Amino acid sequence: MSANPFLTYRERLDSYAAVTSGAMSDAQFVEIVEGLDAAIADVEGHGFVETPVYDGSVLAEALGLEIDLHIKSEVNNVGGSHKARHLMGVAIHMLVAEAQGADVTNELAIASCGNAAMGAGVIAAAMKRPLQVYVPVWADEVVVSRLNDLGSSVNRCERREGESGDPAYLRFSEAVVTGAAPFCVQGTDQPTTFDGGRTLGWEFVDQVPGVEVIYIQVGGGAFATSVSRAMPDARLYPVQAEGCAPLRRAWDLLKPGFDFEAASADAASFMWPWDNPESLADGILDDITYDWVPLLQRAHTTGGEPVVAPESTIVDAHKLAHQYTDINVAPTGSAGLAGLITQPPPPGSVTGIVFSGTAR
Repeated sequence: MSANPFLTYRERLDSYAAVTSGAMSDAQFVEIVEGLDAAIADVEGHGFVETPVYDGSVLAEALGLEIDLHIKSEVNNVGGSHKARHLMGVAIHMLVAEAQGADVTNELAIASCGNAAMGAGVIAAAMKRPLQVYVPVWADEVVVSRLNDLGSSVNRCERREGESGDPAYLRFSEAVVTGAAPFCVQGTDQPTTFDGGRTLGWEFVDQVPGVEVIYIQVGGGAFATSVSRAMPDARLYPVQAEGCAPLRRAWDLLKPGFDFEAASADAASFMWPWDNPESLADGILDDITYDWVPLLQRAHTTGGEPVVAPESTIVDAHKLAHQYTDINVAPTGSAGLAGLITQPPPPGSVTGIVFSGTAR
């Protein structure tokens, strides 16, 4: 078994359909993945490998919870978080299509305030493709500096008068309309983003068979959707902060019938921008949960529901993560733990959380 999840699980990837259909050989697919991963290692210092799972029993005991807790750490992954998994999946789809004669994509675009941009910057640099990154005016200077070093073009986006919604996302959308390819982690804009994200869930299942409950922090929604699709037997609890919780609002509006088809047809009645998003977990402050429909479908199907963590619990969870583990996780990355604290699983449950996003 290869340490690279995109090789280990390649036959499960949607992009592998090119092989199963006979359009290319397995060897050709492997060559594409290995070549891109080697180029990423030249940029980042390492490529993709299976990330570790840690025993969370000490943390669970500190919380007074009688659960079998497992923590998957993504803080040392490419770009410092799980986001690069999504973008690796997008890149593989792109390169496979180009190998079959599709036009070469010459300009990529993403809207992000941090980890997604970092992942995109690394992979775009490895592909030697220009990347336009749209960030809020308050974007972390450490992130901006690294993006500049990677050769990305960083665009700070101010809110325009009369506009609602994230200005960085709005400028990104305009760039896509004028020809840039969406190199992003919103499934609504780039459906192939789910493909690579599932590798984390497949790994988790192989590392900890029998996970019954999983708490995943939610910004745009692709992360939790992808992981849940790869872990279909685990009850999903998507977690947002009380300072930005459009997912739970949509869930409550859908009750009790949960007519997802009708909701999709009238999306604006269920999902609209959250006013003044605010939290220490600033990486999940997407004012819209872009992939809310498939995410709520997964929560509903598995018997879970969205959890809204109080801001004090977001703060406490980050402190506890550092007190009881050696994982250098940012507040955004420990927000799933805040959801677990807010709404714990039943005693004895085999429970998973993901710490993703290194503290910079």
